[in-house]
Amino acid sequence: MIAMQYSFTLPADYDMGIIERRIADNGHLLDGFLGLIFKTYLYARRDDTATGSAENLYAPFYLWQDAESMHRFLLSAGFQGVAKAFGWPQVQVYPVLSARISEEVAAAVFARREMTDIPPYSDLTPLNHQEISGDVVIDVTAWDTTNWKKIRFTAGKAVQAGTGQHYRIGHISLPGKKAAG
Repeated sequence: MIAMQYSFTLPADYDMGIIERRIADNGHLLDGFLGLIFKTYLYARRDDTATGSAENLYAPFYLWQDAESMHRFLLSAGFQGVAKAFGWPQVQVYPVLSARISEEVAAAVFARREMTDIPPYSDLTPLNHQEISGDVVIDVTAWDTTNWKKIRFTAGKAVQAGTGQHYRIGHISLPGKKAAG
């Protein structure tokens, strides 16, 4: 499995309603995309006390079955449309250590991504062991072996406790869903 994320930092006075409408209008287009385990359409408003974000962000997070599926998306007109609308993003790609996805995944409305340093010469085997709270419906642990960081992505029905970047989820594309229209 491969985790992937890109992020757009938007101006402080940006109308985040544009992002919410874009997600509402286009989120379903990746429903049922071959090789996609899930895509969370994430956004954060700098004035949202629930997420506590310092910036306005649009930052989708993906979990892919394999590199071929991810490549198919990155070569698609859909990705080109995002790049034309918001700019050419730096796409972060991470090998996945573990992924737990509940059958209640569609109920998630908040997400958190935490990145922590992996100390040099440390024991790497415990990296994928996580305690999961009852509200978490997505729990992905990945790593950035270029910068030696551990990435933990969780999503649930409520704001997740802890540090990191908190988001709202506008839509979740899943393999079992069929694209509308």
